[in-house]
Amino acid sequence: MKKILATALGLLVVLFIGWAFLYLYKKSQAKPVVFQTETGEITKVIKKTVATGSIVPRREVEVKPKVSGVLSELYVDPGKIVKLGDQLGKISIIPDAGQINQAESALRTAQIGLDNAKRELDRNEALFKQGVVADAELQRFRTDFALRQQDLSTASSNLQLAREGATRSQGKSSTLIVTATAPGMVIDVPVKVGFSVIQANNFNAGTTIATIADMNDMIFDGRVDEAEVAKVKEGMKLAIKVGAIEDDKLEGKLEYIAPEGKLTDGAIQFEIKAAVKLKDNVRIRANYSANADIVLDERLNVFAIREALVQYDNSKPFVEVETLPQTFIKKDVKLGLSDGIKVEIVSGATLADKIKVPDNAGPASMAGSGSGSGSGMGSSGKPPPAKK
Repeated sequence: MKKILATALGLLVVLFIGWAFLYLYKKSQAKPVVFQTETGEITKVIKKTVATGSIVPRREVEVKPKVSGVLSELYVDPGKIVKLGDQLGKISIIPDAGQINQAESALRTAQIGLDNAKRELDRNEALFKQGVVADAELQRFRTDFALRQQDLSTASSNLQLAREGATRSQGKSSTLIVTATAPGMVIDVPVKVGFSVIQANNFNAGTTIATIADMNDMIFDGRVDEAEVAKVKEGMKLAIKVGAIEDDKLEGKLEYIAPEGKLTDGAIQFEIKAAVKLKDNVRIRANYSANADIVLDERLNVFAIREALVQYDNSKPFVEVETLPQTFIKKDVKLGLSDGIKVEIVSGATLADKIKVPDNAGPASMAGSGSGSGSGMGSSGKPPPAKK
C-alpha cells in the first residue's frame, strides 16, 4: 500500500513539474506585432499662428465738458445713437466768490467810465453847436463814448459768465451744454447726475461725460509673440473666434503691426490690428475677447498624411508602405507644407498607399485611420489604439 502511494505521489510531482515548464515556455514566446496602417486624404493644409486680443471700435471718442461744475442734466444712456452736435448733458456752474467780486468791480469801473464819457460828449456837443469845438474834436469824444459802452457790455457779460457760466447771447452754443463731438453709438456714460466734472486743461484730462464709437467699423486689437511676428505680414487673412459667439467666426484682414514690442507677462509681444468684416446676423459689442488665427500659408486640395507617420533616416523623410499583410517597404517622400498635425506629401506616396503607424506615432488625430485592413482616413470610424 505504501509503495502505491509513493508511486502516485512521484507521478503527481513529475506531472506538476512538466506542466510548469510547459506554461513558462508558452509564456516566453513573444506575441507577433500587428502594425496598424493609415491612408492619406485630399485635404487642405493651413499653417497659422494664434493672436489673442479683443474686438474694439476703430474710432472711439471721449466727450469732455467745456466748463467745470456739476452735471445737472443727462440726456443719453449707453446704446443710444447720436449725431454730431446732439446734446448729451448740461453743466451747472458753481460760482467762484473771487471771480464774481472781480467781475462786479470791473462792471462798476466800466459804468463810471461810461458816465464820464457821456458827460464829456454832451458838453462838447453843446460847444460844437456854438462853433467853439471843431468836428474832428467832437468825433474823438463820440468814439470814446462808444468804447466805454463796449467796455460796460463786456464787463456785464463777464459777470454773467462768472455767475451762470453762460451769456444770453450764446443760445444753443452755450458752454454749459455738453454736445456730441462725433456721430455714433454711446457705449459708455461713466458719470451720473450730480457728479462734479472738470473741463480739460493743461493739467487735467477732464472728466469724461460719454464715450461715443462707430459700431459699424470694428477692428481686432491683439498681440502676437516675438517668435511669430516675423512671419506675419500686412494683408494676411484672419479667422477670428469671438468668445461670446459659439458657432460662428468672423473674417479679418491684417492692417497694422507695431514696430516696437512690449513686455507682457514676461514675454515680448507686438500689437496688431485687423479690420473685421461684420455679419448682419451677428451683433458685436465693444471689447469682446477674441482669438485670431492668422493664416501664414495654405495649400488647398493636396495629398496629406498625419505628420506622425513620417520617419527620418539621417534627416531624410520616409514612410513605410504595406505591400502584403504586415509586410512593409520603405519609401522616401518629399514633404510640403505642415500645420503641425498634417503634412503635405509632394511625392513618394499615393492616396492608395497603406502607411505603417510607427510605435511612437501616438493616437490618430485625423479621422478614419484604420487597422491592418487598411481602412482610409476618410472612413467614419475612429481608429483603435496602436498595438505593440
